[in-house]
Amino acid sequence: MTALDEPGPATLEAAAELFEHAPCGYLTTDDEGRITRVNATFLTWTGHAREDLLGSVFARLLPVGDRVLWSTHGAPQLLATGGVSEVVVEVLAADRARRPALVTATRVPARGGADAEVRIVVFSAPERRAHERELIAALHRLEESEDRRAAAAEQERRRALVDALTGLPNRAGALARLEAVLAAADGPVAVLVVDLDHFHAVNESLGRPAGDELLLTVAARLGAATRGSAAVARLSADEFAVVDRCEDAAAARCLGERLLRALEAPVVLAGLEVVTSASVGVAVTGPAASAERVLHDADAAVQRAKARGRHRVEVHDPDRTDAGVDRLRLLGELRRGIAAGQLRLRYQPLVRLGDGGLRGVEALVRWQHPVRGLLPPAAFIDLAERSGLVRELGARVLDAAVAQAARWAHDPAAPTLEVSVNVSARQLTDPDLVGTVREALDGHGLDPRLLVLEVTETALADDPDAAAAALTALKALGVGVAVDDFGTGWGSLTYLQRFPVDELKIDRSFVTGLGVHDGDSAIVRTCVQLAHAVGIRAVAEGVETPVQRDALRDLGCDLAQGYLFSRPVDAEALREWALALPVRG
Repeated sequence: MTALDEPGPATLEAAAELFEHAPCGYLTTDDEGRITRVNATFLTWTGHAREDLLGSVFARLLPVGDRVLWSTHGAPQLLATGGVSEVVVEVLAADRARRPALVTATRVPARGGADAEVRIVVFSAPERRAHERELIAALHRLEESEDRRAAAAEQERRRALVDALTGLPNRAGALARLEAVLAAADGPVAVLVVDLDHFHAVNESLGRPAGDELLLTVAARLGAATRGSAAVARLSADEFAVVDRCEDAAAARCLGERLLRALEAPVVLAGLEVVTSASVGVAVTGPAASAERVLHDADAAVQRAKARGRHRVEVHDPDRTDAGVDRLRLLGELRRGIAAGQLRLRYQPLVRLGDGGLRGVEALVRWQHPVRGLLPPAAFIDLAERSGLVRELGARVLDAAVAQAARWAHDPAAPTLEVSVNVSARQLTDPDLVGTVREALDGHGLDPRLLVLEVTETALADDPDAAAAALTALKALGVGVAVDDFGTGWGSLTYLQRFPVDELKIDRSFVTGLGVHDGDSAIVRTCVQLAHAVGIRAVAEGVETPVQRDALRDLGCDLAQGYLFSRPVDAEALREWALALPVRG
């Protein structure tokens, strides 16, 4: 907001001073002629007291003959169109003396919440011409000031709707344009959200000026690709929108494919040739569509395009809306459930294949939903991952598992067990992860050697450099590290060489085929040999039959877990189960 938008205190004070001591009498009345304000000049000239005039009818200040003249030519009801009346009359002073005066009256209609009023200016007849020129000049100055305020307000409004870099409409401007298009459209309208893939890498590697140059190039290419038939806007840092009329969703998809091709040509930035790509989400209006709804649907479609590998076009499917609402509702319930302590831990034993003794347990989370009952991880972990809530969830699980491990360690009648806890890809890139683990260990007094953190091959592949740094820092605390779902990712041998790993967990998909498929036996044998070659333990997941157990023992696998030994159980049941088994020495 600029200084011209609203008068400040100093301006209001100056205006009041001008009204009070103007070189002419100044009064205002309501539509029935009752005086609402009067200035000091009029009071001095007539000798009347302010309190005597306020609320009285202006016509009573005129002699009887002039009242008729006032009612004929100057009465407020004659000024309904906002015109100006001017009459020469006599004004009765407080001592009943008659003072010749020229009186002008203007009716100002109601506006902005204020009541209509009549403004009356009273000139002493001999002084009228001298003051007239001054009044006209003052009015001109006021008009010029109002024009400047209006121009500044319009400029501010335009700035609020335009992206400063590209000159395109911003998100607010895009919504305004879309509303106008929808109001005038006699057929479907398509909204395409174009999200640049890996734009942050350009800013980080080549600098902000190169990133700005890329954005300007993209804006120009989108405009050229639509041949001026569509409106192009910049929604956020690396996200654009295109609004165009279309025949149907197929035509909108074709436009999206054309936009992708337009962005494929290399761009030279800071002396380097950079190839750009984008993910495009498309939404086509249906009956009674709103601008916000259509843009939201296109946003959802572009997120799906990114999740499916990027550099593709996805069209919003209205049938997905109900499922999306259910996911949002479940996400809200999960957020509240974590805060309310609805997470429950179950523990699955890790058994030594050599003697059947118990080495440790894997802590597995469940959600005690107040309506749906006890939910397995498959019902909510993916939702937590996508929303970022997995960091808070993971921290709660870690703390609860460490607390339980400490209770077992400090209980002379309970076995001392290693506890394995899963760490997601998002947690692994969290700069607070090491501090969170240290706080849990110190807070519950657990020996770090009794905690094992499990990470998947996928998590390691997302950002190997960051993963290596995080695992090295965790190892420095004294905790163990395991690679989960081993054999399902790429570069498994690379992981064992590069990362500080204590054990690998062979994925259950290979264990299932033991004794049935020779290929699975060969894979498991290779995994076990790889683990032992670098001096770490091999753990088999998903062991369900004695045949699988015996085959793993014959292959030299160290540890196993699965339903053959025990389903995941609560802490008390695990303690009772463990007391019946030999524990490691």
